[in-house]
Amino acid sequence: MKILGLNIIDTFGNAPYGDYRPVSRSVSEVNDEMTLQVKSPPTKSEATAARIVAAAQRLFLAKNYADVTTDMIAQAAEVTKGGLYHHFASKEKLYVTMMLADLERKRLLFAEAVAASGSCEYRLAKLTRAFLELPDEERELTRLVRRDINTFAGEERSLLVIAYQRALPDQVQTIVEDGIREGELAPGDARVLAWSFVALVEVSISDYAGNVFGNTDASLDHVLGLFFHGAAADTNGESR
Repeated sequence: MKILGLNIIDTFGNAPYGDYRPVSRSVSEVNDEMTLQVKSPPTKSEATAARIVAAAQRLFLAKNYADVTTDMIAQAAEVTKGGLYHHFASKEKLYVTMMLADLERKRLLFAEAVAASGSCEYRLAKLTRAFLELPDEERELTRLVRRDINTFAGEERSLLVIAYQRALPDQVQTIVEDGIREGELAPGDARVLAWSFVALVEVSISDYAGNVFGNTDASLDHVLGLFFHGAAADTNGESR
């Protein structure tokens, strides 16, 4: 499956639909460590650490991962390079900390839609609207983990992949599974359908699609219409 030219199956390991899991430890152990990293900021000068993360975020969004240096981050954050390394041992550690924190925030936001009562379509609409209404920079951050994932290996790669999956496709899958069970969706592989839905959302936030739709409601209608009704015309020759 490709999203904006990215092969999701290859990008997220060789297992189908991004079902990548670390071999050395259980998922729960990795999740516990991820939560610890997200919720345990440096105890000294938290304001400085937050400024470093904010500066790094802007740079990683503007440039390719390899083109961003610790010198650039330190300068943008107005700290010394030693000050940067006091909080983050390397550019890699800074990036992973930044992405885990962002993905955990998104996971909590989207979990509200998973927990909501209502139909599958209503809950997917609620989740998608929450994503589409994020500030542009926060939406763009979601793409970084796919853009940069092959830069990382081992445990850091595992943490990033699992955090992304927990934040978005896994939550979509839960709603889709409910939709299939309740008869709102035709029987099918819920994981494939979840990744298909994520792909539709990703296309809807491209620059081209943004110019076509113009606003969140139109983008949301497009995504939900395609997923639930397809692009075929009805018997009267009108699109459904």
